[in-house]
Amino acid sequence: MLPVSRRTMLSTSAAALIASRTTDTLAAGPAPKFHVDEIKTISLQSDRYHGWPTLIRRKNGELMVVCSGGRQSHVCPFGRVELIKSYDDGATWTYARTLLDGPIDDRDAGILETAKGTLLVSTFTSLAYEPGLQKAVASAAQGNATMPPEQLAKWQGAHGRVPDGQHKQHLGCWMLRSEDGGLNWSPAYQVPLNSPHGPVNLSDGRLFYPGVDLWGKGRKVGYSFSEDDGKSWTPLAEFPIRKGDDGSAYHELHGVEAADGRLVVQIRTHNKTYNRETLQTHSTDGGKSWAEPYSIGVWGLPSQLLRLSDDRLLMSYGHRRAPLGNQARLSDDNGKTWSEPMIIQGDASSGDLGYPSTAEIEPGHFATVWYEKLKGNKLAQLRMAKWRLA
Repeated sequence: MLPVSRRTMLSTSAAALIASRTTDTLAAGPAPKFHVDEIKTISLQSDRYHGWPTLIRRKNGELMVVCSGGRQSHVCPFGRVELIKSYDDGATWTYARTLLDGPIDDRDAGILETAKGTLLVSTFTSLAYEPGLQKAVASAAQGNATMPPEQLAKWQGAHGRVPDGQHKQHLGCWMLRSEDGGLNWSPAYQVPLNSPHGPVNLSDGRLFYPGVDLWGKGRKVGYSFSEDDGKSWTPLAEFPIRKGDDGSAYHELHGVEAADGRLVVQIRTHNKTYNRETLQTHSTDGGKSWAEPYSIGVWGLPSQLLRLSDDRLLMSYGHRRAPLGNQARLSDDNGKTWSEPMIIQGDASSGDLGYPSTAEIEPGHFATVWYEKLKGNKLAQLRMAKWRLA
């Protein structure tokens, strides 16, 4: 048996102590009373598919939403990162501005305003459309086309923006930054990982980014910190994996710093035991050690976490079974327990929806934005609910 250093022993003991404090996470209080004032579509391009948005409220009051826009479908080669703004608390929205349109599919987009006022937008690139393209090309050659010729020509043209054999060179997790309020943006630069809603601010000035190293060897699930306003990031450190779980089935994380300093991270999982439940982990020592991920009794995916003006935590998540739509829950104890769900929207006509992101407009008043494929339109749109606690 190898000798154990004092540092290793203390770290292991701390992790065990954290894990032992998760037994009360299934206890849930009643759903808070709330009222939804309106739900509406905010996309101004009904002829394009929009997906996986993130909403923020800037210090100057502006609302900003980024998403993957310009698309034909849930999986296609046309995705680009788009930005829309509202200067009147969501009453009206600007036409989309393209921030990034790389040579392959640009997907989920997150946005953060740092303590210094810098805007950071996160995204990742994907080749998930390739099998569909290959099938369409093969079926057309056999005379039983699965895709209309005009559409196939567009897919081939988009794929052809990169020479054969070079597409994988463009896979990555990316970030863009703006230091002038979104007027000008940097080129995309690589970061160690990705999650749909991106990094979050910490009270000590650092940025915290939990997520997945999507294209790295081993597909690690972990976290990274930035001490220079998002310009550079520490190498990914891995989260523990729950006993019996396959870590490759962990996806789409988000985190928040609670009022007591606890870091709370939620994880989408597709393990058989917890399929499409939300798992949670936490750290009480600034991210040095983490609890083994545990169930919080919430079916839905993925989560966005938000610390409110009264220091409670809010989780927003999509619900792809009845009632189809988007839900939110509150925690009064820094994420140790969560309320029963507030059903912000429960009348959707398709399961192609979700990834809700919530911003607090003023104390107790909120805007939540998600994407949704509406009845009669195969192209998903951005939707927004204005709601308030009663």
